[in-house]
Amino acid sequence: MYRVVYEGEIEAAGLVAERGLAAGLDPLDCLNRGFMPALERVGEEFGKGEKFLPELVAAGEAMQRALAVVQPHLAAARRDRLTLGRVLLGTVEGDIHEIGKRIVGSLLVAAGFEVVDLGVDVPAATFLERARELRPSIVGLSALLTTTMVRQKEVIDLFRRAEVRVQIMVGGAPVTASWSEEIGADGYAEDANSAVALARKLAGGLRS
Repeated sequence: MYRVVYEGEIEAAGLVAERGLAAGLDPLDCLNRGFMPALERVGEEFGKGEKFLPELVAAGEAMQRALAVVQPHLAAARRDRLTLGRVLLGTVEGDIHEIGKRIVGSLLVAAGFEVVDLGVDVPAATFLERARELRPSIVGLSALLTTTMVRQKEVIDLFRRAEVRVQIMVGGAPVTASWSEEIGADGYAEDANSAVALARKLAGGLRS
């Protein structure tokens, strides 16, 4: 599993995921122990100049293919659990990066949350409209570009002006804890696993 994502073998990634699940592997283990570490390593090597953009893109597409296979099994395996809450996820306006958000969504489903994914390039008004409609306990805002980070603040400011109170968590490669504090978010996660831990903490605070 690690190799097919690391080497960007897109078709093979889906096949390997299918075979692993058919062999009885836990879908969450497939992500946490196989596919995700490979993508993280490619990202690190790209940052150091050891990998090039086509290799990063290929690894991301391989991860997407594996996710498409694994994600339904994550939901099915947790269907009998009581939900920890509803999470509304989206990548902010002007940003079309999806892979990190999808991984977070998959892990949240596996942890017992109901996840509604709004996709990418989501305007602040859409976040507000869907939050009013769906009444989530948590809204997650992803931004993968320094130029789109400000959109996270725009969403939070809009929610405040509309007096819609919901826990808002932020994340993405350029996002930091200090930025989260500056814009008034309820929490910041530096990676997918910490996003799940943060969501559990925020949901627990809502129930207490």
